[in-house]
Amino acid sequence: MNTNISLKTKRLIIRRFKADDYEDVYDYLSDPVTYIYEPGKPITIEEAKKLCNQRAKNNDFLAVLLKNKLIGHIYCGQIKPKKIMTWEIGFIFNRDYQGKGYATESLKAIIENGFKKWGIHKITAYCNPKNIRSWKLLERVKMKREGKLRKNIYFNLDKNGNPIWLDTYEYGLLKDDI
Repeated sequence: MNTNISLKTKRLIIRRFKADDYEDVYDYLSDPVTYIYEPGKPITIEEAKKLCNQRAKNNDFLAVLLKNKLIGHIYCGQIKPKKIMTWEIGFIFNRDYQGKGYATESLKAIIENGFKKWGIHKITAYCNPKNIRSWKLLERVKMKREGKLRKNIYFNLDKNGNPIWLDTYEYGLLKDDI
């Protein structure tokens, strides 16, 4: 994949993270609601700075900007072995910018460029079946539900220290599908 990704859509810019993106990242990754379906916990401003510094070093996480405001990110990482030419995508958007089509617009741009310019054969994504907005977004960008993994992952423990197991929907899109 190109090391200097910069895509423009009708309303958005999708680019590599910069170290100074941390305030906008803090805006949405410090929100506890973000972690209902995601691993982790709300971050501090210092953690946001460290995270942006790490993400600025590669293209696995791409910043999505509306004008000059970073409103979310897309994970786009290649699955090993590289010879299978498959990437996994994921996304988190600032709650204040959800429901306006920005995630759909940015994912479509990533998918189109991935298949046309980056040599991708397949794109996969995973989400919690209870995260209806997420799986509907995946279906809007033409991804196909390929299966349901039963109790395959956990992010939290119960009061006795036992894993709280979760199900996962698995989605895929082949270059031949578009």
